[in-house]
Amino acid sequence: MLWAGRMRLGTFGILLMLVHTAAAACEFGPFPYRVTGIVCRMTKPAALLCKLNQETAQVIQTAFRNAKFPNITGERSVRLLGKVAYELTNIQVNGLSIEQSEVELKENDAIHIAIKNVTAFFKGTLTYGYTGAWFLQLFHSVDFEIESSIDLQINIKLMCQKDQVAADASDCYLTFHKLKLHLQGDKEPGWLKQLFTDFISFALKLVLKSEVCNEINFLAQVLANYVHDLAANFVQDKDISVDIALTSAPLIKANYLESYHKGLVLYKNYSDVFSDSVFSPSLLTESRMLYFWLSEHNLNSLALAAFLDKRLVLTFRGEKLQALFEMEDTEAQRKAVQMIFQGTSYNDSVAKVWSLAHPQISLQPEGTVVKSLVAAEVSIFPAGEEPLMVLYMEKEITVTIQAAYAEKKLILHASDSSIEFKVFKCTADPSGNDLSIRNFLQTMISVAGIPEVISRIELALTSLMNSKGLHLFELRNPEIVTRKGYVIVQLDFSFPNHLLLDFLEKRL
Repeated sequence: MLWAGRMRLGTFGILLMLVHTAAAACEFGPFPYRVTGIVCRMTKPAALLCKLNQETAQVIQTAFRNAKFPNITGERSVRLLGKVAYELTNIQVNGLSIEQSEVELKENDAIHIAIKNVTAFFKGTLTYGYTGAWFLQLFHSVDFEIESSIDLQINIKLMCQKDQVAADASDCYLTFHKLKLHLQGDKEPGWLKQLFTDFISFALKLVLKSEVCNEINFLAQVLANYVHDLAANFVQDKDISVDIALTSAPLIKANYLESYHKGLVLYKNYSDVFSDSVFSPSLLTESRMLYFWLSEHNLNSLALAAFLDKRLVLTFRGEKLQALFEMEDTEAQRKAVQMIFQGTSYNDSVAKVWSLAHPQISLQPEGTVVKSLVAAEVSIFPAGEEPLMVLYMEKEITVTIQAAYAEKKLILHASDSSIEFKVFKCTADPSGNDLSIRNFLQTMISVAGIPEVISRIELALTSLMNSKGLHLFELRNPEIVTRKGYVIVQLDFSFPNHLLLDFLEKRL
């Protein structure tokens, strides 16, 4: 539910989505797991994934490039020269490269990010002047370039504000291995270069640390808000949405990190309540990169919202209708079709199927068991006559569904279906004594009808998830495992590099 289909972030973004440090701004009840409907767990292999580290480097590069460096001024008394004043203006990054970035999870503390060997070139204008002993004033302005080699250490702590994450990356340190000033074309005397290098090195280090770390902190907050908005958008479609507010402080371990969300369904005036979750951290393992735990209650609530929104309605015409009623070429089939449709072509007929009540969902080890009271009617449109409903039936259908995800498509497989007729009306058999039609329809529903409905649901859900950007991710060996009362989605993944850059370019 919280997949980041369009989660256009690297390590910063995914970590901010999955980890939330509690703060006084958020109040959690005494039993937060009981109201937890959705859980996300990301294991250490995902946090240390090479591609994610590369994207962390992209965030750092963006921080350098977007930092607003103030002018640096200073003054120093120098023997024989008098007072020497200087000002560095128009400071900006001229080139940047990062050799390595690493991510480490600190248990119950923070996310530690180490950025090593950042080679940065800054350019700008140096204006300096000095007053000699004879009141001789000389002022010069030259272009400069500063060559630096820096390591960064960032500890990201996250706070809960208004039930969502707020990032704090202010624990940021820069270590300089090299800071070398080049004046215009190296034409200035060596003593002058050395003089200004000594003057400005300390001040420049302070300015770089302040501005770069401030920009990193700003980006962390921007990404935290952006991830929350993306997750909220992913679990919303028109009037149906899911409340992803936090229910508890995160669990941060050396091998994984975990966050907890309400998962309550929101639909118009419908108010969802949940206080009987069976979640426990022991239900999830550490063998895969990413896990999502979903409660049975949340799936039931989504089914109810879809029912209330009148989405559980399907119609069949023409070739689709023909495929349903002519699933097999037998004398019994031809006789039943002739009796029902009274010689009217499929193009002049329509079948409608809809749910009469809220479908009940039960998660079991063998799959997702769906029980629903369904109505179906067939109407014909004879030429020059009024439309005529020739068949109406209500039936209780129970079907077990196994779900999978492959080749960027949701796959649903039905098994163990049962059908019980509640109401049966057919103009070809007003008395209801002709069992041949009912037997034919029961076979048709189980063999062709249920698979066709499930196929429609497959396409609709796949299209919905792709509209949220799920198809942009490379999901490897995803598994959907059902247990009594809950389902676990577990997978490995690769992050599409270009998405982070797209986001940063649009935002900044």
